[in-house]
Amino acid sequence: MANTRSAKKATRQIARRTAINKSRRSRLRTAVRKVEEAIAAGDRVVAHAAMVDAESVIVRAAQKGVVHRNAASRKVSRLARQIAKLGQ
Repeated sequence: MANTRSAKKATRQIARRTAINKSRRSRLRTAVRKVEEAIAAGDRVVAHAAMVDAESVIVRAAQKGVVHRNAASRKVSRLARQIAKLGQ
């Protein structure tokens, strides 16, 4: 258990940040799943609409430090490439 006032405060802050990050990570996974489901269904219009929403969520998660910026960029790139394949 934390002994000092500063350690107790740090524990409270960590708990608060953890809850926020869990929410952001959940939002990220949901957005990506919607895009992947649309791709699996072969629906390019729905996939593109979901990608517009997902891209902003992914980039925001990277800015907030929930995921690494390179991982976010890679995820956006791979999803966009899969959507582009649907058009062929």
